Order: sequence, then structure tokens, then C-alpha cells
Amino acid sequence: MRSSSMQVKPVATQQCSHHQGLEDISPSEEVTDTEDNEEEDLGVLDDQRSIILHLLSQLKLGMDLTRVVLPTFILEKRSLLEMYANFMAHPDMFLSITAGATAEDRIVRFVEYYLTAFHEGRKGAVAKKPYNPVLGETFHCSWEVPRDKVKPLVRSNQGSSWEPSRGPNNTQQGADSPADCYTVRFVAEQVSHHPPVSGFYCECREKSMCVNAHVWTKSKFMGMSIGVSMVGEGVLCLLEHDEEYVFTLPCAYARSILTVPWVELGGKVSINCVKSGYSATVTFHTKPFYGGKVHRVTAEVKHNPTNTIVCKAQGEWNGTLEFTYSSGETKVIDTTKLPVTRKKLRPAEKQSRTESRRLWQHVTKSLKDANIDKATEHKHRLEERQRGDERQRTADSKPWTPKYFTKEGEGWIYNSPLWKST
Repeated sequence: MRSSSMQVKPVATQQCSHHQGLEDISPSEEVTDTEDNEEEDLGVLDDQRSIILHLLSQLKLGMDLTRVVLPTFILEKRSLLEMYANFMAHPDMFLSITAGATAEDRIVRFVEYYLTAFHEGRKGAVAKKPYNPVLGETFHCSWEVPRDKVKPLVRSNQGSSWEPSRGPNNTQQGADSPADCYTVRFVAEQVSHHPPVSGFYCECREKSMCVNAHVWTKSKFMGMSIGVSMVGEGVLCLLEHDEEYVFTLPCAYARSILTVPWVELGGKVSINCVKSGYSATVTFHTKPFYGGKVHRVTAEVKHNPTNTIVCKAQGEWNGTLEFTYSSGETKVIDTTKLPVTRKKLRPAEKQSRTESRRLWQHVTKSLKDANIDKATEHKHRLEERQRGDERQRTADSKPWTPKYFTKEGEGWIYNSPLWKST
């Protein structure tokens, strides 16, 4: 559901009594992230398998896993809030959306960006579970994007029209000063615990564009798989064009949970711009039981008033994607060769106690040291503190108030988005 406040009409700046999120952090304190977050691709060890089997014996098909405590060894070394930030690993493509000359060009660019966003968010071939954010947990980061990397793309069968220099691990090189860069800023917050809902907001003030999203992660047991629905929606606002693009997110599945778990995405998502009359349908195809390819995705962009298909795409969301346009031209994007822009964030010691990296630092260190017992102990402490806080709030009859987001209708809206301040 979209809240009525999501209209992009410029209004007078509103004074907000809430914390403003992005204003809490100075980009000058942020440094380039050095974490690689790579996960070991070892599969499930024998002693771990028996723990999982014991857990599975207590579950029923279709059972909601929200309140089930899962073993620590399946955890990925980052919070879910940080995973959402990693969907922004190609901010140059994100910023190029608003540079599209026509509404058709802009929605096609959004689809190109959307399809390339998932491979970096889903790090590693092995399926591990990000930490469940605790209520009130926050994550802040930013990206510096060199101005010359954001320019109108030329459609060609060579892929993008620029080739940024790349460093090790496909990361983008260059010691560009902030003056030569656009700054993209991101804030996420766990706004609800039951149900578990995250809000996140991302903006580039200079390009007059921002994204506001809320996601409720619903996980359920499906036999040899675990399914996670990302319920909710996001809105991309291009203030320069007075356009809003409402989009949804796919489901994720952890398969083969007793052997070498792996992740696949599934389901149909939509991207819709009411003003221009353009919409897109993106289908993430799950692997057939016998044969068939994994990680397949197809997409179609349509101009609804004339019922005309203007772009089609097919390929793998973590591999090669091929786009075909109404003109007959084609373009290939290889997601494995796209340069990744590393995010910038403050060192853990400068973060507040509620920020993800600092909050989970002892669990992360224990997992890196392969000390599962210690990681479990630290995780248990965090969970107990959260339960204690919840009991106290109940006793005091004080409901939780998020710092950076406000509930409006079914959604959560960032307190000081660009469309309120321009």
C-alpha cells in the first residue's frame, strides 16, 4: 500500500521533531569499507547436519520461522540492514536513471539497474542467513560516484558505453575527491520486531532522486528449503521529472539445507510509473525439479496506454543479462564484470551502539574466528537484552517509536525525504 504522502509535489520544508537520519552522520567521518564479507563455501559439516536434522524434526511444513531460533553456524557475517545497502553496489547505474531523456528511457534504465542489484546483495554461492536486526538497529553508509561515470548510456551490443578502471575484486578504482563525485547516502532502521519490518531510504540530493522502502521478511519452512518473502514495496522518486516508480521485491529460497545450501530468487515483481503510463514485470524463475537452468530472470517493459512492449530482457540475475529494445537493438550486461563501488561507513568504534557493525561486532568476530560457541553466546546476549527492553516497554505501557521512519498506512516513510525539502 502506498501512503498518500508519497506524492512528489514539492512542498515547503517541514520542521521535523524526529531524528533525521542522514543528518546524524557526517560523510567526512566515513571511510571506504574494507570488509569482504566472503563466505566460506564448505557446505554443511556432519556435526552441523545432526543439529539441523533435530531442528527440522520439530518443524511443520509451511510453519512460520520468525520466532524459531536457528543455529548460529548458518549465519552470514552481516546484518539484513547491511544486505539492503549492498543492493546499491552499482550507484553509477542508479544515478543514470534520472539522466534518461524520455520516460521510456528512464524506466528501461531502472529495470537495467534493478536486474543488476541482486548479485552483490546475495554474496557468495553458499546460502547463509544475515543477522535478524534487533528493534531500533540502524545502518548508515554512503557511496562516492565520480561524475564522469554518470552520463547518458549509449545502447549498443557492447554493453555500457563506459569502462571504469577496475581494481582487485572488480572494485572501482580512483582517488576522486568528493568535489568530483556525486554522493549517494543510505540509512536503514529496524522499525518493527513482530512482525520484522525494515525501513530504508537512499538519496542523491544533487540528482534530486531518492528511494523509500519498507520490507517485512516472512520466512517459512518448506521441507528441504526455507522460503523468505520480502513483503512490502519501494518507491523511487525522480523529482526532476516529477515521477514515482513503485516496485516490489522477489522471494528468496535457501535450497539443499542439509548439504551445500544455495540461494535462488523466485516470483514475479512489478515496477510501475503511473504518471508516464510505463510499467515493467520482472519474473525470477525457480529451477525446475528436473533439468533447467538456475537463476533465470525475464523482464518486459510496457507502455500501457498503447499496450506496446518497448523492452525485453532475459538471462541470469547473477550472470549475463541480454536486453532487446523496440528498435531491434540489443545490449548485454555481464553482472560479474560490472565494477562494484565500495560503500563508505564510519569505523565501528565511532558508531553508536545501535548501528549494525558495532552492535554485532562480537558475533562477527567470533564467526570469523570460527568460534561458534562464542558467537552463539554473544548473539544470545543481544537477544536477551532485546527481550528485556520489550518487557520493560510493556510494563511502562510505552510503545516503541522508530528514530528515522514513521508509519503511514501500511508503509513506513523516512522522516525527512527529499520530496519534503525541495
